[in-house]
Amino acid sequence: EVQLVESGGGLVQPGGSLRLSCEASGFTFSSYAMIWVRQAPGKGLEWVSRASSADPTTSYADSVKGRFTISRDIPKNTLYLQMNSLKPEDTAVYYCNTAEYWGQGTQVTVSS
Repeated sequence: EVQLVESGGGLVQPGGSLRLSCEASGFTFSSYAMIWVRQAPGKGLEWVSRASSADPTTSYADSVKGRFTISRDIPKNTLYLQMNSLKPEDTAVYYCNTAEYWGQGTQVTVSS
């Protein structure tokens, strides 16, 4: 059974940092591209970042480029999203995804 479990969300002040984790199981983690997606209150899903499978290629939405870093720890089957210089508009539920599989999400709130 494929499982994706996000953690690391919370309340942070503008300018602060958080690191999200997504623990994967039930599939060969190194063989699949992984993405982070977020959903702000009252809005649709927004793609945030992608990490490829075969090489360390990463990509980012313009809204987070230069502030967020995606990475993966293959031995730990874990995907990360390091978020720095957070802004109130980063407030959202953050999900990790691969193929048709989704985690339950983790809430990030950026507020003073």
